[in-house]
Amino acid sequence: MRVSVEVQPTGPFRLPLRGGLDGVLRCRGGVLQRLLHHEQLPVIVAAAQPAHDRVALVAEAPSREAALHGIERMRFALGLDVDVAAFLRRFQSDPVIGASLRRRPWLRVARRPAPFEALAWAICEQLIEYKRAAAIERKIVLRLGRGLTRRDATRSGLSALRDLPAPATLAGVSPALLQSFDLGGARARALVKVAGEVASGRIDLEHPDHERTWRRLRAIRGIGAWTVEMLALQGQGREDQVPAGDVGLLRYVGRLLSGGDPRAFAEEHEVRSFFAPYGEWAGLAVAHVIG
Repeated sequence: MRVSVEVQPTGPFRLPLRGGLDGVLRCRGGVLQRLLHHEQLPVIVAAAQPAHDRVALVAEAPSREAALHGIERMRFALGLDVDVAAFLRRFQSDPVIGASLRRRPWLRVARRPAPFEALAWAICEQLIEYKRAAAIERKIVLRLGRGLTRRDATRSGLSALRDLPAPATLAGVSPALLQSFDLGGARARALVKVAGEVASGRIDLEHPDHERTWRRLRAIRGIGAWTVEMLALQGQGREDQVPAGDVGLLRYVGRLLSGGDPRAFAEEHEVRSFFAPYGEWAGLAVAHVIG
């Protein structure tokens, strides 16, 4: 089943023409390509921008329901329905982000199409630099991830596309296997535990009561504030959330608060206070600071 739609983005928009270092998003000839899953069904989704005010989305899946799910998830990941007009008006002269807003009004938060993906990758990215974390994520995708059947790969010509492993798959692996991918022991155990909780339904990442979900996640050893904030921002559309433990933000705010000392680091509560004036758009303000 093939479903095509054209979307008019809410406000200025530019399709990010780059693939991801984790190997799950590809960019070919100005077209983004991604393999997703709706329950157990594979969905191939492509996105292109034929005009500045239009984005074309195409999804192929065994059922119409699965194809529509893929399109909805890609719309979310790209932020096509995020209304930035009020944000741009209010902060276009802001001393911190105003120049970036005027130069890049199309910038969006870098989202993940599924909340579990945002959570799993946040665990992998705890306390290490991103390129090293992305290398770990690529290994997870290649070894444990979901690909297309030979028939579907031949028909689509997209045999290289792979999706993350399902939560149930990660819940069943040994932490030692994840450690062999260079993931630290504590993070490997946390990832397996979280995957088990999600697979069993004890933690529902799509439940509308996000705060309740966050509390349950924080009760798991190895899941701290930064991990939950990354889930909220990148996987649940909560642009009021700030990943305050991000090293780049700690350094950026520390430098400003210290009057320019490049060695200064802020505390997490100082980062949250710094971005508090941006309210419901705090996470988007962060994107303009370090994006």
